[in-house]
Amino acid sequence: MHRTLPHRDSGLAHAQAIRARGVALPPDGLPAPLILDSWARCMDVGLLPTSAVSIPVIEGAELHHRQQRAEVVRRLAKAELETLSRQIAGSNFLLAFADNEGVILDLYADNRFSMSSADAGIVAGSVWAENVAGTNGLGTALATGSAVAVTGLEHFFLKLGDVSCTAAPVRDFTGQIVGVLDASSYYESRQRHTQALVQMAATHIENGLLMHQLHGQLVLALHPRPEFLGTLSAGMVAFDAEGSLMGANGPGRHLLAGLNVMPGTRFDELFGEPLDHVLARLHRAADVKLLDALGSSLIARLVSGPVTGSGQGSARPAQRASRLGTSPAAPRQSPRAPSGIEPAFVADDPAVAEACKLVCAAVRLRAPILLHGETGTGKELLARLAHQASGRRGDFVAVNCAALSGDLFEAELFGYASGAFTGARREGHAGLIVAADGGTLLLDEIRDLPLPMQAALLRFLDDQAVRPVGGQVSRTVDVQLLAASHVDLESAVQAGSFREDLLYRLNTVRVALPPLRLRQDLPRAVRWVLRTLDPAARISDDALALLGRQPWPGNFRQLRSVLTRALLLRPPGPQDLPLGVAEFEVVLTPPTTGEAHTLSSAGQSALKLGAAERVRAAFREQGQSVTRTARALGISRTTVYRHLRG
Repeated sequence: MHRTLPHRDSGLAHAQAIRARGVALPPDGLPAPLILDSWARCMDVGLLPTSAVSIPVIEGAELHHRQQRAEVVRRLAKAELETLSRQIAGSNFLLAFADNEGVILDLYADNRFSMSSADAGIVAGSVWAENVAGTNGLGTALATGSAVAVTGLEHFFLKLGDVSCTAAPVRDFTGQIVGVLDASSYYESRQRHTQALVQMAATHIENGLLMHQLHGQLVLALHPRPEFLGTLSAGMVAFDAEGSLMGANGPGRHLLAGLNVMPGTRFDELFGEPLDHVLARLHRAADVKLLDALGSSLIARLVSGPVTGSGQGSARPAQRASRLGTSPAAPRQSPRAPSGIEPAFVADDPAVAEACKLVCAAVRLRAPILLHGETGTGKELLARLAHQASGRRGDFVAVNCAALSGDLFEAELFGYASGAFTGARREGHAGLIVAADGGTLLLDEIRDLPLPMQAALLRFLDDQAVRPVGGQVSRTVDVQLLAASHVDLESAVQAGSFREDLLYRLNTVRVALPPLRLRQDLPRAVRWVLRTLDPAARISDDALALLGRQPWPGNFRQLRSVLTRALLLRPPGPQDLPLGVAEFEVVLTPPTTGEAHTLSSAGQSALKLGAAERVRAAFREQGQSVTRTARALGISRTTVYRHLRG
């Protein structure tokens, strides 16, 4: 189990020892925190960086037993090793698959690399766990549970300083590490895409293992964008016939982060609707839209499994995800800037109106734009307005950097070439940047873009050229780039988690959106959102005043949720019956301001009585289930209990 040390003093001591030998460290002076932590763990167990590299080797019956025990994942891994060997041929390489204790079970090596004195212990059965082999790709990937690249003198043992290695753990459907894939080469022969190729291969192994281990179960592919359901970026989640979660792959766990993805979790707990309803929809359409319990939108596609939904008969399984394609990129066209563009949202606030004017002018100059504002302030809507104003005929492609798996980010953005991994489609995969060719690309929450990808994005901004993972040929595209963030990127630069040179490029035009609580057009914004939910609904002035006193930390997302719940709570009657203060008493309890509403005690009692009656009615409609009542009304179970006790 990886232990995060409260300090990195021993890792820093190792860095000082390297300097004392006259060896140069990386340009920024120190390796990444992950490497320093690894050095600290190595010194903690008594390893010495100047010692000879002595690697224990397991042989005979025990090695054979380990290979048999990992038979299924090993078979999948060997296919990937063969594919990787073709991808990086000629780079003096060694490829290996090890079990979850760092024991190498299979390897492929270029003869030139196998003659190196540095690899004397790299044989089948050799143990490359971090506590015996020091900081190295294979061992450190196991120690941290994440993909890692260890380059040159980032290895703990100085005698491994001429080697570069990258590794990625392989997990089963429960999330347990069952092995690790490693690619090593000489430091001077390392290739730019090796880490991405290894990560993609590891994900493909995981997907194959999940399909094998959960054969006969229902498996869904998930992704925010439908064209990526057939790629390695797609999440795969498996359920049994009763709708209980069996397991998920890495991208699936990432997409559902913040939710309970432990085996046994009910489908409706994750997605707010019964599984049989979704299966009935999948019987009518290949892809369906889901909203997870946190409100994130996902597209689902049936991958495999004998399923029956709502009397609809057996749903038609989709083709295997690895064979599904993406829509062809829109042809490049010369932009035609339309005149008189009006935003499709409320923009009466002076600051919002100025933001709209600025982005419309910036896209006509084809300048990169950085959008800043709290979560839910409408950054994507503003980006869509910029796309409309640009006159571009290509697609508007929005990417939430926080929702994508960091291990597969490069393949997601830049695509991958044919044969990048076993099962890769013959034509490869174009990637999101190419999908936006002739159009607009929005990178939302760009603060979460991994550092290696920040460097790749900077190169793209310089030459507008896309080179897919595993490919040798670049393609020039024409993309209007917008980036968005709800956090201060200058602080991220100071913390070392965001590149300063990338910020300079993105910050050519900076546009800020005010939070909802500071907008001068809040009443109109409320009425606009309400119209999108129910065109016949109205709201009283008192209710508007109440909403105007809230801080709205979730901005428009929170406002939409509050109005939706208020509509569900309104008493039966004419369609144009206005929403009053009473409809918001439950959904704003406790008040989001942290203060009591300024109502008389008698008025508060009357409101509480009305809210309690509505909660009790919903409780009866939901079969006297507190959990379902809370979900239906969008309130906590504690609030339901309080009103039921009344």
